Amino acid sequence: MADDRPVPLDEYPVHQVPLSMKHVATGDRNAYDRCIFHLFDHEGRALLILGLGVYPNTGVIDAYATLRVGNTLHAVRASDALGEDRMNLSVGPLRITVEEPLRRLRLRCAADPDDPDSLSYDVTWTADFPALWEPHHIQRRGDRLSLEGRRFVQAGRPEGVIRAGSQEIPVSAREWTATRDRSWGVRPIPGEERGRLEEEFGTEGFHWIWSPVRFDDRFLMVITQEGADGYRTLNDATLVRPGHPDRQLGWPQADITYRPGSRHPQSAVVHLTDPGDRKPVELGVQILASLPLAVGAGYPPADDWQHGTWRGRDWTDRRTYDLSDPSAHPLAAYGVIDHAARFTLDGQTGYGIFEHGSFGRHDPSGFTGFDSVAP
Repeated sequence: MADDRPVPLDEYPVHQVPLSMKHVATGDRNAYDRCIFHLFDHEGRALLILGLGVYPNTGVIDAYATLRVGNTLHAVRASDALGEDRMNLSVGPLRITVEEPLRRLRLRCAADPDDPDSLSYDVTWTADFPALWEPHHIQRRGDRLSLEGRRFVQAGRPEGVIRAGSQEIPVSAREWTATRDRSWGVRPIPGEERGRLEEEFGTEGFHWIWSPVRFDDRFLMVITQEGADGYRTLNDATLVRPGHPDRQLGWPQADITYRPGSRHPQSAVVHLTDPGDRKPVELGVQILASLPLAVGAGYPPADDWQHGTWRGRDWTDRRTYDLSDPSAHPLAAYGVIDHAARFTLDGQTGYGIFEHGSFGRHDPSGFTGFDSVAP
């Protein structure tokens, strides 16, 4: 008989269905529950992206951290069998500790004991603004539900230290910004079914912007997702100001300036609308540093490791990548890239992430196919 005793989280009144907290309410193998953090300095010298995920129906827990300094990307990835204590957010050298829910978290990565110059960090993340729900996200391929996610996003300030390649990088709340995203639901992980759906129901085009921005006294979240013809399937522009009701800033439209011969953004203007007087509002974007999630971080279409895959018990992998030659990482252009950026809005300067992916045809941008790039 299988061991199906209560797990520690069953002690708490948090159940949503008549099941142990060891189980999720769906039998879909693609069920997931994970997070991502972005930490970067305001000059764009360093960009650290890290996250942790649980895949209860494949029995996997994994985590990653990628740091870009100059053209070097330091990566740590770890994976293991999922245990019973779901409040233990650690795998291999990577650990997340919730010190105060929705307010303060501690992020740690231990150095490789055989390589003192390997990536390590110890940073406390503190929220500046309350968490904000993102739109409910649903995608189908044919008649098959391929993605259904519930997410919240939050902006704050980090403080601590990062070490990599003999460098010690101090992280100060005054000179750094940090955002985070928590999501759970169903999201494709590698496997036979995912490959079949992509083959049979492949997309002509996909255009995506996900942009959390922290200003001193306000937080702005912008999301757009469009198909090849520009038809929008996800849309949000919400401004959060403590002591004020949240404000929706209309239907965001982005004018993106790409690096010639690529779809790599250099700058952008996102056109918003004030709901009170219906006057236009412009969000300016200036890219500081970029990190492709398909290199090191395990996001599709990474070819060396992807989230949710079984790598055996106690698997840890450390490596560095040279980002100076884009041709060395050809798949990166077909995955989402996260850009640390400086933003302007109503005369204020803020900092955040401009996450962007544009693949295949996108009529509003003038892209005609997967090989189409900016002039």
